[in-house]
Amino acid sequence: MRHNRAVNHLGRKSGHRKAMLANMASSLILKKRITTTEAKAKALKPYVEPLITKSKEDTTHSRRVVFSYLKDKEATAELFRTIAPKVAERPGGYLRILHTGFRQGDAAEMVLVELVDFNEAALAAGKKEAKKTTRRSRAKKAEAPAEEAAPAAEAAPAAEAPAAE
Repeated sequence: MRHNRAVNHLGRKSGHRKAMLANMASSLILKKRITTTEAKAKALKPYVEPLITKSKEDTTHSRRVVFSYLKDKEATAELFRTIAPKVAERPGGYLRILHTGFRQGDAAEMVLVELVDFNEAALAAGKKEAKKTTRRSRAKKAEAPAEEAAPAAEAAPAAEAPAAE
């Protein structure tokens, strides 16, 4: 049984697993979106999210702690320069996992892992939904004066036409 076994070892020894997670985290931070298997994505999420939380406080200590996990200077700089300011007000949940189907060779479940605040398509869709009007009766009240004004304007020229003859 798996009682109290929280870590998915991913079929690897600890050194290989730590190196793989560090590489995946660096790639995610630099590219903002990666494709991987579902098991690796679920293991990556608790690895990366505390690092993003740590990057909100830009101190020498937090930079050194994040660098010890990522082992990549460019990824650490990107995290503190661009990602941390953008997610500063978000209380957590920085990653999104989207299922994309199954891999051809071994039918492994493939997913897309992305940073939530860096998906332009989803952000644009969210802005469009905010502008959408409601389908309640008050929307009809706003349209009603415009509809009443149009028939009144059409009736006035019709009334003037017989008077001109």
